Amino acid sequence: MEKNWYVVHTYAGYENKVKENLEKRVESMDMTEFIFRILVPTVEETVHKDGKTKVVQKRIYPGYVMVEMIQTDDSWYVVRNTPGVTGFVGSTGPGSKPIPLKPDEVDGIFKAIGIENLVPTVDFELGEVVKITFGPFANFTGAIEEIIADKYKLRVTVNLFGRETPVELDFTQVEKL
Repeated sequence: MEKNWYVVHTYAGYENKVKENLEKRVESMDMTEFIFRILVPTVEETVHKDGKTKVVQKRIYPGYVMVEMIQTDDSWYVVRNTPGVTGFVGSTGPGSKPIPLKPDEVDGIFKAIGIENLVPTVDFELGEVVKITFGPFANFTGAIEEIIADKYKLRVTVNLFGRETPVELDFTQVEKL
């Protein structure tokens, strides 16, 4: 079985919540062998408001989330029944299986959000300090405690409220210091 990228339709404005809900469901329903990366495609945008300039993450496909998975009846069920998900893009009707994105479509989306290669290289080392670039822990720094290369994830220990807390992140959510 081959892993592919699929696009999931969500309620508008709930993309990050769907990502969070799906990540929790993948863990709790033991689907880590079938569902790998969940991505809300965003780009940085500079906004000028009230005389202040700030950089915000703007969703380039509002109402859509990308999911990298091996399609099985179980993985399809887990994604489809995640709160906030209204269905898969590319399915031909209720209960039909979705059609994966073509590699050139995935490359185009990744290039649009600034990720040049589809398979991130493992260029991290245990104990290395990294900065989290986006997500709920954006701008935090932490030490890499585990590298989960086959899932493109890192477990990084960050200091939250005076406690060392492990956080699981995608390779694309961190940068080297």
